[in-house]
Amino acid sequence: MAKQEEVILLDFWAGMYGMKVRIALAEKGVSYEHREEDLRNKSQLLLEMNPVHKKIPVLIHNGKPICESSIIVEYIDEVWKDKSPLFPSDTYGKARARFWSDFIDKKIFLIGRNMCMTTGEEQDAARKEFIYCLKLIEGELGDQPYFGGDSFG
Repeated sequence: MAKQEEVILLDFWAGMYGMKVRIALAEKGVSYEHREEDLRNKSQLLLEMNPVHKKIPVLIHNGKPICESSIIVEYIDEVWKDKSPLFPSDTYGKARARFWSDFIDKKIFLIGRNMCMTTGEEQDAARKEFIYCLKLIEGELGDQPYFGGDSFG
């Protein structure tokens, strides 16, 4: 009899990085236990599983932690290979997917934070930059329903 896999996600409901992981788990059909973290009072489990950055999300697979959302998504794609892939199979396609994921993680997140945390001219500049970046992403997407073409990825 096969051993039941233990999959736990330490996360916060409103976190965009955790959302990326939750989408990947859902697309792969992976059952997991979701543990909501209080970011002002981090759990001992979070501190043990991510002692370097002490942040979410953290995926715990059979007792082993995987940290950083993009790394977690790649891990999910590699471990649950029997389900539809999240990344293109060709090397160039994977590199492009990683680039746009990194762009969203770093650029879009920072601009979004600036829109929420500033006022006046700074907020207006952040809003304009956000729209510019969305247009870049839209241009990259083109007429395709997904970045990977016709299939989700």
